[in-house]
Amino acid sequence: MANSAQARKRARQAVKRREYNVSLRSKLRTAIKFVRKAIGSGDKEIAQNAFNSSLSTVDSIADKGIIHKNKAARYKSRLAAAIKIMS
Repeated sequence: MANSAQARKRARQAVKRREYNVSLRSKLRTAIKFVRKAIGSGDKEIAQNAFNSSLSTVDSIADKGIIHKNKAARYKSRLAAAIKIMS
């Protein structure tokens, strides 16, 4: 339990920040799930459009530090490769 006023305030701020980060992480997972579902449908054009719309989401969340930049690059690379092998 926080004993000083500063520690209590930091605890309150940490709760707010955690809620914000959780919502952004959920937004990221939803964007990736949307692309994977489009890839699973078999239509390359729909998958490519979904991928293009999810790129900005992945990049912005990586810029905010919610996920590491390399993890964002890995997501984008694997999704792009999955779309590329579709025929």
